[in-house]
Amino acid sequence: MPSSIPRTAAVSAVVAAALAAGLLAGSTNAAADDSATGTRVHDIQGTTRVSPLVGKQVTGVTGIVTGVRTYGSRGFWIQDPEADENPATSEGLFVFTSSVPTVAVGDAVSVNGTVTEYVPGGLNSGNQSLTQLSKPVITVVSKGNAVPAPVTIAPWSVPDEYTPEGDPAAGGSINGLTLDPETYALDYYESLEGTNVRVGTSRVVGATDPYSELWVTVKPWENRNWRGGTVYGSYESQNTGRLQIQSLTPIAQQPFPKANVGDWLKGTTEGPLDFNQFGGYTLTARTLGTVEDNGLERETTDKQHKNELAVATYNVENLDPTDPQEKFDALAKAVVDNLASPDILALEEIQDNNGAKNDGTVAADQTVKKFTDAIVAAGGPAYEWRSVDPQNNKDGGEPGGNIRQVFLFNPERVSFTDRAATDETSATAVTGSKGRAALTVSPGRIDPANTAWESSRKPLAGEFVFRGRTVFVIANHFGSKGGDESIVSHHQPPNRSSEAKRLLQAQAVNAFVKDIVALEKQADVLVVGDINDFEFSGTTEALTDGDVLYPAVKSLPRSERYSYVYQGNSQVLDQILTSPGVRHFEYDSVHINAEFADQDSDHDPQVVRFRP
Repeated sequence: MPSSIPRTAAVSAVVAAALAAGLLAGSTNAAADDSATGTRVHDIQGTTRVSPLVGKQVTGVTGIVTGVRTYGSRGFWIQDPEADENPATSEGLFVFTSSVPTVAVGDAVSVNGTVTEYVPGGLNSGNQSLTQLSKPVITVVSKGNAVPAPVTIAPWSVPDEYTPEGDPAAGGSINGLTLDPETYALDYYESLEGTNVRVGTSRVVGATDPYSELWVTVKPWENRNWRGGTVYGSYESQNTGRLQIQSLTPIAQQPFPKANVGDWLKGTTEGPLDFNQFGGYTLTARTLGTVEDNGLERETTDKQHKNELAVATYNVENLDPTDPQEKFDALAKAVVDNLASPDILALEEIQDNNGAKNDGTVAADQTVKKFTDAIVAAGGPAYEWRSVDPQNNKDGGEPGGNIRQVFLFNPERVSFTDRAATDETSATAVTGSKGRAALTVSPGRIDPANTAWESSRKPLAGEFVFRGRTVFVIANHFGSKGGDESIVSHHQPPNRSSEAKRLLQAQAVNAFVKDIVALEKQADVLVVGDINDFEFSGTTEALTDGDVLYPAVKSLPRSERYSYVYQGNSQVLDQILTSPGVRHFEYDSVHINAEFADQDSDHDPQVVRFRP
């Protein structure tokens, strides 16, 4: 898919009544005589998120064309230059044409069509809807008119409170609530849906992605970190100043600027305010500012001292031998230079020997060899490795890819304790005597028959020895957030259905750690990996139950707690948790990917250094 074309959004309904009546975009069973003549744009938009005229045929809707989209969801925006006095009613509206529009910016038009509520993301997305006109009949009245002056989205115009609570009588939905744009940010943006808006010089908080999008904040002080991002530090810290930026100009005509977090989008960016599946409210820029490079550099962690053990975790994003050698070389260089060649490295998303080819292959020895060879070529140690192959297509991820966790370790610094043979369905357990814990199988999978791990990666436990001291490492890749509603959902708070599985997974790992600590109170245990959840989440709370683990990322200042950037929010997904036996440590979230347009992975690696 060309990078200038946005991701295709599916259509669903946000309102049960609209579903029942068939009033979605493109539906045809609205009553022919259910019409409104000479309707104004603000009458269509109304004072809630759903049009009071949904399903009605309207005629003579007039406005000035403020933007034309010739790709993706094709259509154009109109705006009534004569606004009413109600700040809750938008004066802008999207007209969905399905084919390339024949109008131009500055045309004065009169439109007949059906008022519909288009909901990007599918029936179960929970997304808000976009009010639009469908199946339009368009008359161009005149050309070359001035575009209505843009509404400036500025620090003082966006409320600090993000959203009202959803109506319990409506299943927690905010759809039926009257908009209060002076109190809530989501209401403010909704009151400008389809309106010509502008932002001035703004800091980039989400790097340019492969779909030619970036994120800025109009509130530069809002939960800022020193590298220029905006930190998502709680469910109530949604960061109201964030706004996605796209361009209405196809990339073939004007390349989209490449920006990293902390850069600045200078000058004026202006265009209609859209709502889409991949970020919610989006400024679709008719005029796009220019990027000023702020010089963000990739971080390098400290080298461990001779008596320190360095343990790292890194999601290498579906690595397999069919990937370009350049990807292996870049990842390897990061291990050597940015991670300072850790003694133990837990990898997530190592795919099998032929990647996504779905032919029953599960072994990943060629993938790992290609990676470890690249590390040596980059000047790093000759890592040895341990893992357990999964059952074919039983661990989720890309079909045929068979992702799994893998331990790399430097044999010149640390040894691996191999205990018994194992397979993909066998479980390791905790045993021991005289106050010393051990694993029955090493490497081994934790409770693989537990339904918590259905279609998900099973934890990999290993027993290492450093300077005569046993260290237990458990590598994890918990279930993804797929299926969760976004923070711009019409349900407030949003439904986070994926948490249920991660909660069970966290409880299983926590129980395993409790077994170790019960036998050896001061055991050195590290739970590492892509936890796919925040440091303040119920998942992390379950992992730490009984104080058997501590989220090491909490040792960092709040502004430095992140490993991933999603929709302009810098947040924690990757973690290392330590047992009470790990008394003193240094922790580092090494920012080398998530903030950059050019990425070797979408995750930042994590490193902990301590003396066992």
